[in-house]
Amino acid sequence: MQKQPKTPTDLLNKIAEILNNLRIDFFVSGGFAVSVWGKPRFTADIDLVIHLEEKNIDQLAGKLKSEFPDAYIDPLQMRDALKNNGEFNIIEPNIGMKIDFWIVYNKDYDKLRLRRSIKKDIGREVRFISPEDLIISKLQWMQKDNSSRHADDIKSILEISKVDNDYINEWVKKLGLEKEYKRI
Repeated sequence: MQKQPKTPTDLLNKIAEILNNLRIDFFVSGGFAVSVWGKPRFTADIDLVIHLEEKNIDQLAGKLKSEFPDAYIDPLQMRDALKNNGEFNIIEPNIGMKIDFWIVYNKDYDKLRLRRSIKKDIGREVRFISPEDLIISKLQWMQKDNSSRHADDIKSILEISKVDNDYINEWVKKLGLEKEYKRI
């Protein structure tokens, strides 16, 4: 019987191992990434941005189901996410965590974010979104839902991490996020 993850970090490490073994590019974003680049905070899910192709879906679904037999995993949801540039998730009930897999679009900025991701050791080496791209991502979410949590996360990252302001300013302008960035 395989060893089941006991903590969210164990779960993330196991999923990273699966994705690496299948040669699926990814990085960690969301609350886990904020805890790496800013102040640690509670998060009820794990956000992964992945470069998924149709040919990998059955293999990924099978491997996830094999490693997490009690988890909810739906290959149809995975295909729909790929088709619509959306997201799919799995729910791991033994830890009580949801893992959101966000599909990388074929846009230049998404490819750049994958290349700029940074390895961090959290029990194994896992790729995390860069602090600059995390700030830009949080600005994009602010534009959509205007949540103060995103602004707090950005402030936390700016307090803790050294960032490339020129890069942030360039992409803020390109992505039309000036209004949100001024609020910070």
